[in-house]
Amino acid sequence: MKLQNETMRSEIATDGVKSRIHGRWYGDACGAAFAMELIGERWSLPIIREMMLGPRRFSEIRAELPGLSAKTLTERLESLERTGIVRRETLPPPASVQVYRLTQWGLALEPVMQELGRWAVRSTLHDPTLPITPVSLMLSLRTMIHPERMGDMALTVGFDVAAAKFTGRLEGGQLVIHPARDGDPQPDLVFAAESGFPFLAVFYGKWPREEVAALRIEGDAMLVQRFVDLFSLPPKCAS
Repeated sequence: MKLQNETMRSEIATDGVKSRIHGRWYGDACGAAFAMELIGERWSLPIIREMMLGPRRFSEIRAELPGLSAKTLTERLESLERTGIVRRETLPPPASVQVYRLTQWGLALEPVMQELGRWAVRSTLHDPTLPITPVSLMLSLRTMIHPERMGDMALTVGFDVAAAKFTGRLEGGQLVIHPARDGDPQPDLVFAAESGFPFLAVFYGKWPREEVAALRIEGDAMLVQRFVDLFSLPPKCAS
């Protein structure tokens, strides 16, 4: 009977059909524990993160997460699809390629991930010198911005991180960011670098001077300073 119960917990009903998700379940009614059953497997959160600003191809996700094997990525995407967090779709012509996109329920994870991020970076064990993907950098800015500092600021910002380009709109107490596309308004400010480290150096501070110098900035100097001052990391937790 115990084995049967464990098997039942490792399945989930999807359109009336039970599909195996994974074999490690807590057997706990706590919502937080159930959340970890859905997204707590290794690599699941980074995969979800990479789709938070829009659909991605399999190859794009794999390229951003070099420590992730193709086999594991396939397994995680299938699992996330079965739980209703991710869906596959084919882009219309001329692209006509298969991509993975977060569902509305999946997109609702962003504030959850933001709270996790704010909580986790307070640890003295957090290492900000580890690699950060362009999407992760953009989500970090959305997480570490302080809306109470914005006032009536409204501007468009271009972010160029290596080959990845994003457009941000600061308005109404929010910073909305999406991959750059034709028809975006001319940016008031542009920040560009070959990696995420110079962005972190300027926006969060406490980095070597050479990293700060590696961030190319276009726009009015006073407006740049006002924008950068909107961001800061939370203090480290008491030891």
